[in-house]
Amino acid sequence: MMDGRESVRYRAFSRRTAIVSAGTLGLFTLLTGRMFQLSVLQNDQFAMLAEDNRINLQLVAPRRGRLYDRVGVELANTAQNFRVLLVPEQTKNPRAVLEKLATLVPNLSPQRIQRVLRDIGRGKKFNPVLVVEGLSWEEFAKVNINTPDLTGIVPDVGELRSYPYGAWLSHVLGYVAGVTDKDIEKQPELLSLPGFRMGRSGVEKAADDALRGTPGASNVEVNAHGRVIRELSRREGTPGQDVVLSLDMEVQKIAQEKLAGQSGSVVVMDVETGEIISIVSAPGFDPNAFTGTVSPTIWKQLNEDELKPLLNKAITGIYPPGSTYKPIVALAALASGAMSPQARVHCSGARALGSHVFHCWKRGGHGSVDMHAAIKQSCDSYFYECARRTGIEAIAAMSRKFGLGQVYGLEIPGEKSGLMPDPAWKLRARKDSWRDGDTFNVGIGQGAVLTTPLQLCVMTARLANGGKAVMPHVIRSFGGVERVLPPPEDMGLDPAHVAIVHSGMDAVTNQGGTGARSRIDIEGFDMAGKTGTAQVRRLTADLRGRSADSIPWKFRDHALFIAFAPVGKPRYAISVVVEHGGGGSKTAAPIAKDVMTLVAQRDPARQKLFVPPSRTVAVASEKA
Repeated sequence: MMDGRESVRYRAFSRRTAIVSAGTLGLFTLLTGRMFQLSVLQNDQFAMLAEDNRINLQLVAPRRGRLYDRVGVELANTAQNFRVLLVPEQTKNPRAVLEKLATLVPNLSPQRIQRVLRDIGRGKKFNPVLVVEGLSWEEFAKVNINTPDLTGIVPDVGELRSYPYGAWLSHVLGYVAGVTDKDIEKQPELLSLPGFRMGRSGVEKAADDALRGTPGASNVEVNAHGRVIRELSRREGTPGQDVVLSLDMEVQKIAQEKLAGQSGSVVVMDVETGEIISIVSAPGFDPNAFTGTVSPTIWKQLNEDELKPLLNKAITGIYPPGSTYKPIVALAALASGAMSPQARVHCSGARALGSHVFHCWKRGGHGSVDMHAAIKQSCDSYFYECARRTGIEAIAAMSRKFGLGQVYGLEIPGEKSGLMPDPAWKLRARKDSWRDGDTFNVGIGQGAVLTTPLQLCVMTARLANGGKAVMPHVIRSFGGVERVLPPPEDMGLDPAHVAIVHSGMDAVTNQGGTGARSRIDIEGFDMAGKTGTAQVRRLTADLRGRSADSIPWKFRDHALFIAFAPVGKPRYAISVVVEHGGGGSKTAAPIAKDVMTLVAQRDPARQKLFVPPSRTVAVASEKA
C-alpha cells in the first residue's frame, strides 16, 4: 500500500504521461495530415515539380536561311562542318589533351587553346566546348582514329556557313562568326550552344533575325547533377528564312574582274525602283575564313594590305566627286536663275581670284563655252564662274536633294554620310568664314565636298529618272514575301533643266566628249556619262609635271565616272571609283562601259529574270 508521498509522485507521473501522450498523438496527427496533403491533395503539383527536376529542355540551333541573287543563284548556304568538341569532365588535364590534338590539327593555335581553356573555366564540366572546326575530311579522320588517346575529345559533324563566291561578295553579304561574351549575356540559352553563329557584317548582320530562324527543343533526362542521361524527345527548329537579293551575280562578277588588282568600287542600280544590281568593293576578302577561327596570319595580312580589303569602299569610302559633281552645279545654277543654258564663259585655262589662280584641266583653255559644251568638255573655268554666280547655299540645297551628305538606310551596315559643306558647317567645324575660293573648289567637286560611290550612284539615278528621290536597297524578299516599297517622292525639278543636263552628259560619251572612248554601241542602249578626276593632295614641286605612272601610287588622283542608260529612257545608273587610278576617262569610264554592256544584255526586256514565288506585303518607308 502506497504511502502519501508515493501517491503524489504517481499522480504527477500519470499527468506527465498523459500530457506527453496527448502531445505525441497531436504531433502524429499533424504529421499524418501534412503527409496526406502532400501525397494526395497536392500530388499533381509536386509530381510536376519532380518531373521538371528530372527532365530538362534544351534548345536546338536552327538551320540558317540561304541567300540568293535576283535570278536564283545561291550566294550563301550551309555546308557540313567537321569539328571537334571537348567534354571537360571526361579529362583530368584539358591542356595536355589540347596540345596533343594540336599536333593532328594544324589550325589549333596556342591562342585558340587558351580560349578553349577559358570557356571550360566558365561553363559546366559536362557541357561540350567547341575546340576547332572547318576540318578537312583527312583531318577529321585523323582525329577519329586517335580518339582513344584523346580523353574527352568528341569528333562531331555540325553546320558551317559557306560562301561559294568568296571575295566577290564579301562586302555585300558580310559573314557570320561565333558569339561573344556580350552575346551570351543577352541570350544565354541560344547563344551558348557550341558553334552557334550570328551575322557580323553586310546582309548577314542586317537580316540576322530572319536568317537565324526559330530554335527547336530537345527534352533530355538528367540526373541530380544536371548531366544528360538520354534524349526523350526532339523537335527540330524552324529554318531561317531564305533571302532574295536584288543583285545580279553575273554583273557582280564582271565588275570584280574589271577592278582586279585595283582599289575601288562599282555600284549599279535601277533608277526607277532603287534596286542595287551590283555593289562591289575591291579588293575583297574571303568571308569563309571568318566563319571559323581566323588565323592571326590572315588577319595581319588583311589589316596591313595597302589596298584595305576589309573596307567596304562602296559605302564607307569617301572621295571628292571631282567633275562628276558638275551636273548638280549646273542644275543649281539653272534652278536659281544664276545661269541660262546659253550663257557663255571664256576659258583661257586659268582664272584668277585675288592672289590665287584656279586652273582648268586643259592647258590653254576651252575658249568660249556654254553649259552644254562645258559639261561635254568638263570645263573647270565655266564651273568656277557657274558656282560663283549660283552661290554655295543654292548648290548645297540642290546637292541634298540628290542625296549627298546623308545615309539611306541600305541593308548593308556601315554607310558614311560624306560631307556637303556650307558656310554654317565651315564656321562650326573650322571656326572660319566661307570664302569665294571655297565656292570655286566646290564648283568642280573639290575642296570640302565628299561623297561615297553609293551616293554618286544615287545622285546619278535621281538625275536619270528626272528627279524622283529613289532610295537604294538590296533585299528583294524575306522567306518568299516580296518587299513593296512606297513610291519615291518627286524632287520638283524642272524637266527642261533636266533635259539640258542629260544632253550634256549624252555628249560626253556619244558626241566626242571626255568619255567618247567608252561609248556603248548597242542599239537602244546608248550611255550618257560624266568623267571625273579627284585630286588626292596638292603635288609638291618635285612631283608636279611628272606622268601619273611615275608618281607614287598613294599620291595619284582618283578616277571617277558616272553614267545612266539608255539615254532616251533611263533605267540603270552606275558609278565607278578607282582609287589613285588617274583620269576618269582613261581608267573608270572603260570599266563602266564593260559593266553596263552586260547590264544591257541582261536587261529584263531582253532576258526574263527570276521572280521568286511569293505574295507581297507593304513595308514602312525607308530611312532617309
